[in-house]
Amino acid sequence: MTKLALRSIGLLLLAIAVSACSAPPYTNLSNEQLEPLLEQDIAVYDILRPLEWQQTGVIEGSRLMTFVDSDGRVLPDFLTRFTAQTAKDQPVILICRTGNRTRTLARHLVEQLGYTQVYNVRGGIRDWIREGGAVVRIDYTESDTAREAGAEL
Repeated sequence: MTKLALRSIGLLLLAIAVSACSAPPYTNLSNEQLEPLLEQDIAVYDILRPLEWQQTGVIEGSRLMTFVDSDGRVLPDFLTRFTAQTAKDQPVILICRTGNRTRTLARHLVEQLGYTQVYNVRGGIRDWIREGGAVVRIDYTESDTAREAGAEL
């Protein structure tokens, strides 16, 4: 390989590395940063599955809307239901178990769908509970678990 080719490859790899380290297009929140937003009544979407809601509880007032099935596949009607409830310029807070699912969803909402105020709870409901955040316990019947939950608590 020529020096020019090696230099070009090096610059490309550097550009990829730098872009991977850049800030995400959404806002990550710590639990401390989440609390004042909760007081502002910004919609919180808890995207866990019903069994997970039963196990952890949820932040009071959360909108429950499962994002992926137990195999990790995005539910086919999720984005249709989400976009029907939330305008692109409306602030939304996303929470899941650890912040992984919401990171994926937050990036998609901003980059692909044009949402402008998306907040991801970085450590998810696990860190919220571990740090003393309040949750309400919910109890779903089997029929509730079989269908998608969509009501606010």
